[in-house]
Amino acid sequence: MSIRVLLADDQAMVRGGLRLILEEQPDIVVVAEAADGVDAVAQARRLRPDVCLVDIRMPRLDGLQVTRALAGPGVVDPLRVVVVTTFDLDEYVYGALRGGAAGFLLKDAGPALLVEAVRAAYQGDALVSPSVTVRLLRHLAPPAPKPDARLPALSDREVEVVREIARGRTNLEIGAELFISLSTVKSHVSAVQTKLGLRNRTEIAVWAWEHRVVE
Repeated sequence: MSIRVLLADDQAMVRGGLRLILEEQPDIVVVAEAADGVDAVAQARRLRPDVCLVDIRMPRLDGLQVTRALAGPGVVDPLRVVVVTTFDLDEYVYGALRGGAAGFLLKDAGPALLVEAVRAAYQGDALVSPSVTVRLLRHLAPPAPKPDARLPALSDREVEVVREIARGRTNLEIGAELFISLSTVKSHVSAVQTKLGLRNRTEIAVWAWEHRVVE
């Protein structure tokens, strides 16, 4: 089954380039394009694509507003949104992730990372451009440890998995680092999400840095 993708960018040339990259893959198909945020939200709600690739700067609704509308807190059946942008600004990344995005990718990250981000979002994972991941998440950490009653609910192994997620590791990398199987990693990730009331890996990473689970 193909991964169905919606592209939202106000530049036709950019949408065309993204389409060419994605449709070279045998498991990805672009089902719609939108040139502004309002159209992106309308088409996404109508077509329910597996992944929405959304630019930050668009007319009528920007990418952050689109992300909140499709994947934000309170959305009953959220879609998977990956924000793709030229602008490497912390406030954009933070706004996207807080708005429910399943990833944040710079347009110069390259075709391979773009495809990886789409597949990661489809599988329920999250991918943030390596150039911004650790820098951003460190900025999210408060100046002093923040007590949290939910932390003791995590097992020692779950805390280890959370730390690796916060460092930007994939499930395969976590398994290799902790000497556990891929299915075990996925089970721990699912358990952490349930215990902490978080929806995806990105929220786990943000939570880990905010609560000083990782240094």
